[in-house]
This record gives sequence, structure tokens and C-alpha cells, in this order.
Amino acid sequence: MKKIIASAVSILMLIPSLKAQQEEKIPVTPEEKEKKLVEYIEKEVERLSSSLSMEYWQEFYADSTLSANLHGMQDELDKLQKSAVQNPDMYIAVHDKWDEKTYEAFHRFLNAEQWEKYLKQGALRAKQARDKRAGLEPSKKEKGKPAKKSKKKK
Repeated sequence: MKKIIASAVSILMLIPSLKAQQEEKIPVTPEEKEKKLVEYIEKEVERLSSSLSMEYWQEFYADSTLSANLHGMQDELDKLQKSAVQNPDMYIAVHDKWDEKTYEAFHRFLNAEQWEKYLKQGALRAKQARDKRAGLEPSKKEKGKPAKKSKKKK
């Protein structure tokens, strides 16, 4: 009985600290949101630069692309949230739209070797998942390229 009470007391003491940790993770003000987003972009550009051996101009394009697309996506998601949209499919569609724009932009400035590494890091899997949600069948032959819609005869 004493063990049960001791366990209950220790759990009750942990709840406030867990709540404080959760509050720290969720940015409250727009300035905090912006700061977290900029930090994420910087870390992602560093990660991509080191893993893909990017040149300085490619880092610039990666930073510009991620900044523009992630801010655009955040703006759209904020509009949905302010509109009190409850449908998770709409949020997923916004993510997919902006992820596709990022994917296409990266394809333009990465060389063939970097592109293959980028695809292997998860971009191809994400692209195939987006295509599947959109009702397209991804082609295994065309790695990373959007699948063409087949025309049905009437």
C-alpha cells in the first residue's frame, strides 16, 4: 500500500514539470514562431550542405527556397487555423503543396549526384507518399520525377 501511495505522489510531482516542458516546446508569440522557423531553416541548410557537399551558391538557393516555402506554408496553415478548419486532409494538402514546390526547386539546382543522395535521404519516399495521396501512381523508372497522368479513352 505504501508503494502505491509513493508511486502516486511521485507521478503527481512529475505532472507540473512535464507540463512546463510541453509549454516550452510550443511557441506562443509570432516572434517565437518566427525564431523557431528560422532556426529550423538554418539547421536544415547546414545538414543538407554537409550531407550533399553543396557549394556556396547552392546553400544560398537552399536557404532561399526553404525560407520562402516554409513561410508560405506557415501562412497558409495559420489561415486554416484562424478559419477553424477541422479537416486534417486540408492541412495535409497544404503541406504536400509546399513540399512539392521545395522538391521541384531543389531538383533545379542540385547536380545529378547530389540529387540521388537527396532522394535517398527520404525525399523520394516523401514524393511517392505525396503522389499516392494525390491519386497518382509513382513511376519507379523515373526516380523522383512526377508521374504522368494516363489519359483514358472514352
